[in-house]
Amino acid sequence: MWRELWTLVARAARGPRRPCTRQGSGAPAPGSGATIFALSSGQGRCGISVIRTSGPASGQALRSLTAPRDLPPSRKACLRLLSDPRSGEPLDRALVLWFPGPQSFTGEDCAEFHVHGGQAVVSGVLQALGSVPGLRPAEAGEFTRRAFAHGKLSLTEVEGLADLIHAETEAQRRQALRQLDGELSHLCRGWAETLTKALAHVEAYIDFGEDDNLEEGVLDRADSEVRELEVALGAHLRDARRGQRLRSGVHVVVAGPPNAGKSSLVNLLSRKPVSIVSPEPGTTRDVLETPVDLAGFPALLSDTAGLREGVGPVEQEGVRRAQKSCNFLDTVVIPAGAGSPNGCSQRLLLVLNKSDLLPGGPDPSPDLPPHLLLSCLTGEGLDGLLEALRKELAALCGEPSTGPPLLTRARHQHHLQGCLDALGHYKQAKDLALAAEALRVARGHLTRITGGGGTEEILDIIFRDFCVGK
Repeated sequence: MWRELWTLVARAARGPRRPCTRQGSGAPAPGSGATIFALSSGQGRCGISVIRTSGPASGQALRSLTAPRDLPPSRKACLRLLSDPRSGEPLDRALVLWFPGPQSFTGEDCAEFHVHGGQAVVSGVLQALGSVPGLRPAEAGEFTRRAFAHGKLSLTEVEGLADLIHAETEAQRRQALRQLDGELSHLCRGWAETLTKALAHVEAYIDFGEDDNLEEGVLDRADSEVRELEVALGAHLRDARRGQRLRSGVHVVVAGPPNAGKSSLVNLLSRKPVSIVSPEPGTTRDVLETPVDLAGFPALLSDTAGLREGVGPVEQEGVRRAQKSCNFLDTVVIPAGAGSPNGCSQRLLLVLNKSDLLPGGPDPSPDLPPHLLLSCLTGEGLDGLLEALRKELAALCGEPSTGPPLLTRARHQHHLQGCLDALGHYKQAKDLALAAEALRVARGHLTRITGGGGTEEILDIIFRDFCVGK
């Protein structure tokens, strides 16, 4: 009986074969015989540039360009003279490394050339590689796509690698590194395994329900596993898209009356002269936006026109746009003792600037709502403001270093919701065959998060975010 049940587990776990071809691009699929090469380090003049190859002809490429012609020891840097295989002309003296597959980033034979970063050197080595039979220039993201095709990275780990490359703040780096390390993919695989067991139990009851050897409570066990998974999925779907917000950044609007120091605060937080600062009221007449790193979190900081009756049509338009960006501003002037913001979804920090003009002693504004004192001139109070911003942004984006892994893409949310909906159909199904099908649909949504059964269109979009050498 247990051998039959294990067969059902294997049948439930068996998913569709993952396609590897890139439709419409004209590029051969990974493993089809093509060897690719590209500059993997940044463009421009630098001390060292890294050129990499991947594919079955990587060893031949390394032998063609180096002397002596034998391959260096695996994963060991060796100093070699690089020469053009057609003319024999020396190109550079460089470090070369040999990574035989499958113990490489892509799972294929790989080679790396660490050359001097001058444009003529890099161009010469790339042209020399292009003359080796079987080699062609790589497309954007093709190295990573080959790693995905050979099972070196799951799709969520690929997304984490892309986020790590594009990370601009400490919080983004931490979140991307956790996803690259496989935390989200391991979580989804664990959920998929739970559904595989539940599906095996349901199919066992369908196939062997009349068998006296079948243990009692098989369906109850499946129902219990589904209920526990529903709770876990619901908790992740209630994260208010914090992971996506951390990737794209939070919109922070600085609003207030004219000459309150809004532009000075924007310049102070962005550490550069974004806005013109002048004692003349109405200097800022439009919404000025700049991306900033606020206490390790990404934010889009907006400087707005002072809220007053504009003296001209241009300033009036600036005020209108400021009011559109900050429709919660009436909460700033609520009477003393009023409660929390009146049903607004925006989060608010009330900052009183020019504290350097205040006389010493206790806070002269005890009747105002909770607020922070700041002097953009002296910088006093800036640490307190940054800490308050950090807490607000952490509440909006989550703490990337702790807690369960966050959902960083809209497609993650879509498939988790689809899985949860399918589990709802399972609970409502009156027929066991329909219940088993609902479990298959739910499991399919989870496997698509990590890359199982993904369509080519989705894969093309994900890998298009990478540079050519990655």
